[in-house]
Amino acid sequence: MGRLDGTVALITGGARGMGKSHVRHLLAEGARVVFGDVRDDQGRYVAAGLGEQSCRYTHHDVTSEDDWAAAVALTLEAFGRLDGLVNKAGILTFAPIAEMPLADFRRLLEVNEVGCWLGMKAVIDPMTRAGGGSIVNISSIEGFTGAAGLSAYSASKFAIRGMTKVAAQELARSGIRVNSVHPGGVLTRMIVESAGARRDGEAFIKSMPLGRFAEPVEISRLVAYLACGESSYSTGSEFVADGGLLAGPGCRATG
Repeated sequence: MGRLDGTVALITGGARGMGKSHVRHLLAEGARVVFGDVRDDQGRYVAAGLGEQSCRYTHHDVTSEDDWAAAVALTLEAFGRLDGLVNKAGILTFAPIAEMPLADFRRLLEVNEVGCWLGMKAVIDPMTRAGGGSIVNISSIEGFTGAAGLSAYSASKFAIRGMTKVAAQELARSGIRVNSVHPGGVLTRMIVESAGARRDGEAFIKSMPLGRFAEPVEISRLVAYLACGESSYSTGSEFVADGGLLAGPGCRATG
């Protein structure tokens, strides 16, 4: 018996990195999953290895209301209900404020912040009809603290943290729980490239209290916990998985 047997989840940004890990782990825990991305070749490749019986892939631009409506409709058509949403899709741009084009700043907020808000809005009705559900919004430790060069990214992750608390209050009476996850340094292409752009890689790892990056599945296990009934009394809360980075001074990493 898996923790998520009998449930159906929609996951964004599932074609690679942490999103792909979330797809695989929730499937392993018994959920049926629809996942989306804009990287269609990668997404279809991942889906082909997982099988159509319990998994579907769809093209999904999280800034598009139409794409959200289509993803929810596919989920209901394929599996008959919707119990969980994992808002993972996100982008990272590293640039000082003085050098960052306004278009890049706005684009990051559209994907990371507006995309998350649209996702919560899109699943309210089907989750309410299902008797409730769980929304897991992937923020970052940059939702607690800033780092030079990450003005847009940090703004979006602070926003996710705040929206999560508002949604938890608004949706509780419908049986929908909403929580945020705040990873630190996770061993994905995005974080490795970001870290390499800012500092020596070895020094970066040594600055972490646990002395290593997280494996993506270590975050996925937390996501699965929040998606399942074991976390039934948790809503509006922030769950940090950062290897101790926020425990004291030192290097900060994006999740």
